[in-house]
Amino acid sequence: MKMLKIMSIFGTRPEAIKMAPVIKAIEANADTQSVVVVTGQHREMLQQVLQIFEIEPNYDLDIMEKNQSLAKITSKVILGLDTILEKEEPNLILVHGDTTTTMAASLSAFYHQVPIGHVEAGLRTWDKYSPYPEEMNRMITDDVTDLYFAPTELSKNNLLKENHDASKIFVTGNTVIDALKYTVHDDYHHGVLDEIPDDHKVILLTMHRRENQGQPMRDVFSAIKEVVTENANIDVVYPVHLSPKVQQVAYEVFADVDNVHLIEPLEVTDFHNLAARSYFIMTDSGGVQEEAPSLNKPVLVLRDTTERPEGVEAGTLEIVGTETIKVKQAMLSLLNDSEKYRRVANSKNPYGDGHTSERIVKICQQYFAQKHSL
Repeated sequence: MKMLKIMSIFGTRPEAIKMAPVIKAIEANADTQSVVVVTGQHREMLQQVLQIFEIEPNYDLDIMEKNQSLAKITSKVILGLDTILEKEEPNLILVHGDTTTTMAASLSAFYHQVPIGHVEAGLRTWDKYSPYPEEMNRMITDDVTDLYFAPTELSKNNLLKENHDASKIFVTGNTVIDALKYTVHDDYHHGVLDEIPDDHKVILLTMHRRENQGQPMRDVFSAIKEVVTENANIDVVYPVHLSPKVQQVAYEVFADVDNVHLIEPLEVTDFHNLAARSYFIMTDSGGVQEEAPSLNKPVLVLRDTTERPEGVEAGTLEIVGTETIKVKQAMLSLLNDSEKYRRVANSKNPYGDGHTSERIVKICQQYFAQKHSL
C-alpha cells in the first residue's frame, strides 16, 4: 500500500492545540504523509500555537476579517478548499471538534468524496443553540464523517443514539491531554505572577462565547468583582479575548479592581502553565474543561449546559451558569470549603492518558489497510 496522505484542516486556536499532537504523530510515522491546511479563522492566536509546536502549514486560506458573519466564514472555507483538495487528493481529511471551519471543511471533503476523520466526535448538549453555533457544527460534521474518534464512552453512545455505524466509532481519549506533555514546565514564569503575593489564591478566568456576550458576561464579572473586593487575598487573572464585545465589558467592569489582572490573550504554553499554578478555573470554554482535570484544578463552568458531562459526573466540573448570585456562591464554596476543594481537585480525569494521537494515526492506517485489501 502506498503512503497514506492525511490532510489536517483547522482554523482556531483551540483546534490547533488539539490537532498539533496528531500532526506530530503523523509526521513521526514513516508510513503517513502530513498535509496541513489552516483557514486562519483565528489569526494571531492560531499563529502562536503553530510556532510553539513547530508546525508549518502547507496552505493558509487566510480568511480572517473583522466582524465577519458565520455565513461568510463558511463560504470562504468551502471555496478556498476546492482547489487544494483537487490538487492534493488526500486519502483522508482530519477535522476537529465543532468550529465553523470544521463544519465547512467536512462539507468540502464530502463534495470531493474524500473520507473524513472527526477528532473529538460525539459531543452533544442536544440544544442546537447552546453552544451556538458549535452544537450544529459538530452534528453536521458527524453526519458526513467516516471515522469517529470519540474522546469518551459517553461521546460514543451519543453517536450510537444517532445511528452512526458502530464499527466506525473509536474511543480514543482527548488529544488535549497529549498537548500538555509539550507545554507544562516546572520552571515556568510569567510577569503577571510578579504582581501577585505568594500567599494569594489565583483564579484563572476565560470567557468569550457568543451566547455569553452582553448581559450574561456582565453578570459573571459582577460576581467576580464582589468576591475579590470582599477577599483581599484573592487575585483573578483574565486573558481577555480579542473580541471587541468582550473587551468592552471586561475593561468597563474591572477598570478599578486592583486584584483582577486583565492581560493579553495567552499562547498555549502560557495558558497551560498559568492554569497549573491557579487555585481553580472559571471558564465558558470547552477545551479548558478537559485540560484542567489533568492539572488537578476544579472548574466552574460559566454556561447552563456542557457537552462534557463526564467531567460533571467525575466531579471535576461544576456548571454554575451566569447569574451573579449563583456564580458568587460557587466561587465562595470552593474558596471556603477546603474539603470540597480537595475532593474536586483530586477527582479522576475522565478525558485520556496522553496517547490519543498515536491511537488515531494507528486507526487511520488500519482503516485504509482494510479498505485496500477489499
